Amino acid sequence: MISSRTSRILLCGALAVGVAAAPPAAATTPGAPGPGPGPAPGRVGTPVVQGPIPGTVPGDPKASDVRDTYPWMSTNVDLASAGYVEQEFYVSGKADGYSVTGERVASGVPYKTRVIVRRPAHPARFNGTVLAEWQNVTAGYDLDALWSAEQIIRGGYAWVGVSAQRVGVDQLRGWSPARYGGLDVTGGGRFTADELSYDVYAQVAKALRAEKGVRPLGGLKARTVLAVGASQSAGRMTVYYDNILPRTEAVFDGFATIVGSAPSRKGAEPVFQVLSETDVRSPARRGDDERFRRWEVAGTAHSGWNGQEYRRPILRRDLGEAPSYDCEQPPWSRVPLHHVVAASYAHLTRWIERGIRPPSAPPLELNADGTKPRDELGLALGGIRLSQVEVPTALNTGDNSGETFCRLFGTHVPFGRAQLDRLYPSHGRYVAAVAKADRRNVRAGYLLPGDALQNLRDAAASDVGRS
Repeated sequence: MISSRTSRILLCGALAVGVAAAPPAAATTPGAPGPGPGPAPGRVGTPVVQGPIPGTVPGDPKASDVRDTYPWMSTNVDLASAGYVEQEFYVSGKADGYSVTGERVASGVPYKTRVIVRRPAHPARFNGTVLAEWQNVTAGYDLDALWSAEQIIRGGYAWVGVSAQRVGVDQLRGWSPARYGGLDVTGGGRFTADELSYDVYAQVAKALRAEKGVRPLGGLKARTVLAVGASQSAGRMTVYYDNILPRTEAVFDGFATIVGSAPSRKGAEPVFQVLSETDVRSPARRGDDERFRRWEVAGTAHSGWNGQEYRRPILRRDLGEAPSYDCEQPPWSRVPLHHVVAASYAHLTRWIERGIRPPSAPPLELNADGTKPRDELGLALGGIRLSQVEVPTALNTGDNSGETFCRLFGTHVPFGRAQLDRLYPSHGRYVAAVAKADRRNVRAGYLLPGDALQNLRDAAASDVGRS
């Protein structure tokens, strides 16, 4: 068993499925117009931006001088060597409040929050697209679940983490009072169910394009702003898209909902949903159309190895301990879902800017009872099949069980030497098979060439087939 404090930390890696942690959207028929007549579409306000806020790692969150503190979950990636910078800003203004069914419940409520920005230092490195992530708060604090440094930096994106919800902001206030003590997204405690979160998030998007005042992107000019969110955040974005966006100004160009729910309304802005094997539990699916794509990725987990390994040292630094788990099977699938997510960003941007629709993908196969049929190695059938599944060296699944959130981690069980030798009589055959699988995925549009190249390098450096 684990302590209650560790239980909270467990949540950082276990982004609960959107339907479990997010308020329900009003039921609508896929492709339907959404809520009935309401107030005329309102304008989204342009907030005041202050910063960059001083203070960097190393520092002391409890220091009385903000210059001696540092941003919560500041990345440990060497951004400078990649031509990137990390900066944090205060964002304040007056926000409208909405219920989860889209009714406006308040107007002009003062708020103050923060955003964390990781961006190219020079315009020449910027691809023009901003990934505005609604920070996941399932853990009781802000989590930059979709910050995938290698793919984001290689692609030239700017990434912006937005603190939109009460739980995350309250944790920040206690973690570093000097840095975050003045933040509030509840209107002084009057709106504690995140009624302001939707407009706060939209106002940050407005600020990213503002040409006056402090500019969070520095000298970069955003051509496309994508709303992105994982799990619980995807659930909040679904409510926003289905029930609130029809009543207010559109400020995002497209939406990416990752390992969580997706809108049922067919709107003007395209929506891209990417699900892990863990998340696919029902044959009921919204079909692809001219404004929606859904990809399902075999062998991947809701919360897999890549994110866990990235966050572990940061959690030790910022919280004093890292999570530990007692799952029935070895946890954390190592099939890289973030590779497919990176490909979806590129497709979504082209869809918006050039009208080129992304490819559809085969769904995961499901039995009538909702379980997944598997091959002789235990791997799920159907879906997008990366080389780690098509040319496996381990059993990677989206399933697990055990305490707390083990069910979200998937499974990773390496094959023994005898089994590897049976599957791959020679090293050359193994490497060739990896290359073939990844070429197929690159041609299909499910994988970016840079990630295929890294997979090939990893295969060539392995000892598979060298017995």
